[in-house]
Amino acid sequence: MLSYLKDKLKSAKSTEELAIEATETLEWKELAFDLIRNIRDPEKPETLEELDVVQEDLIQVEPIPDKPGGFALKITFVPTVPHCSLATLIGLCIRTKLQQELPEPGNFKIDIFIKEGSHSTSEEITKQINDKERVAAALENPNLWSTVKECIDHVKE
Repeated sequence: MLSYLKDKLKSAKSTEELAIEATETLEWKELAFDLIRNIRDPEKPETLEELDVVQEDLIQVEPIPDKPGGFALKITFVPTVPHCSLATLIGLCIRTKLQQELPEPGNFKIDIFIKEGSHSTSEEITKQINDKERVAAALENPNLWSTVKECIDHVKE
């Protein structure tokens, strides 16, 4: 029993380690929001931030316990209308921008969700935008890739 407790104490994080982890988590959250806030809506001239599609308080970042330096990034977005036909495209833009711009992208597990109750087919779309094979196949389509690139490369003046 004593050895079990000693092992538990060794594996417990110090207050300093927890503070560093909290600071990193907040910094990654802010960076993730900064990266996606200026993505342009596929149908409108406004950005996702201006349309309240992405909001900083809907981003969660948590350390991955068994991967030192790894973080789980959960992005939740809110389509402009419950039947938005471009919600999948918006999710694809968010994923692509994060994968291209996050430093050390291999350290991040990115999950993207549609806020519950904000879209009529949120479960299906969430599943689709988190399926690596479907995302890869979608980005192989030259027309779709061109649209994604236009939206994510948009710079607000």
